Amino acid sequence: MHRIRQFFGHLSARVSPLEAELARRMLPAGARSLFEAMPVADRRHALDVVQRLLASGHQEEDLLVAALLHDAAKGHRLRLWHRVAGVLLSAAAPRLLDRLGSVDENSWRYPFHLFRHHAEISARFALSAGCSPRAAALIRGEVSGKDRALAAALLSADEAS
Repeated sequence: MHRIRQFFGHLSARVSPLEAELARRMLPAGARSLFEAMPVADRRHALDVVQRLLASGHQEEDLLVAALLHDAAKGHRLRLWHRVAGVLLSAAAPRLLDRLGSVDENSWRYPFHLFRHHAEISARFALSAGCSPRAAALIRGEVSGKDRALAAALLSADEAS
């Protein structure tokens, strides 16, 4: 049922001007265009993740930036059918999904690479856009110490949608 809601939510996603302005205020100046270039469904999802984090009492700037940009690499190359296929293959044949992906950006197989590695690529995009190394580490999920709790909160808020 969760994935069905996710599918239809992707198709009907909207971001209000007020929400877009909220994201602009949270992001470093260089990262605003990265967020704005994301497909509307990914921006909607990111804002929903931020709202879940805020509702659970999280206000750490790097965490909220990570929430806004954690799917930035998916971009327009990862179409809805790639996402559906990626979810199904992740569950049924993850090794096949790994073999299906290609790092060649000109290949039809590249979106499957994005599906599997979007966190690392999104983190690199965030760093290049002026976000902190801590925000990038939260996007990757590669943190230590007290940031483990923040990464867990991000993952939980991400998976709730």
